[in-house]
Amino acid sequence: MSISLDGFVAGPNQSLANGLGERGAELHRWHMGDPRANDADRTATDWLMRPRGAYLMGRNMFGPIRGQWSGDWQGWWGPEPPYHAPVFVLTNYPHEPIAMEGGTTFFFITEGFDAAYARAREAADGNGVDIAGGASTVRQALEAGVIDELTLDVAPVVLGSGEGLFDGITEFDFEPAEVLHSPLATHIRYRRRGAA
Repeated sequence: MSISLDGFVAGPNQSLANGLGERGAELHRWHMGDPRANDADRTATDWLMRPRGAYLMGRNMFGPIRGQWSGDWQGWWGPEPPYHAPVFVLTNYPHEPIAMEGGTTFFFITEGFDAAYARAREAADGNGVDIAGGASTVRQALEAGVIDELTLDVAPVVLGSGEGLFDGITEFDFEPAEVLHSPLATHIRYRRRGAA
């Protein structure tokens, strides 16, 4: 996850016009075409884009719609999202699955994190589950102890407010396994202590 120096993964006031919140796009310059990106950023982009068996994300990451579903929103990514695998979206409101080009199907899970994670693991068939975000979903995964590796792309940006990744987290049982840097971000791959 891209994160600010002060711990935010999205800026305040997220909306359809501003999906990452105010100034949130500044966290992603390292993989969004900034000419200062270097080999470290390209390696971190490869970490980000490596194929997984399934993905899990929160409704806020899927889109800006709150409350009951309305319209035909199909995510931020256009007709072919980058996942190319099943994506399980945590939500409080039922929705029929959405099949997209390239093998991505969004499934909407209303029974909570544990149920969504179990469905993702089953769909991944041993090929790994990526907790794609947002902050609340990653926090739930940390609390559930299901993350073996966490990559943080720390941008030299202070947002001041927004979606905090570690709100309420009191333990962090990970250690750095690899660190790369560029002018745009410090990329840190953490592994759970004791994990192979």
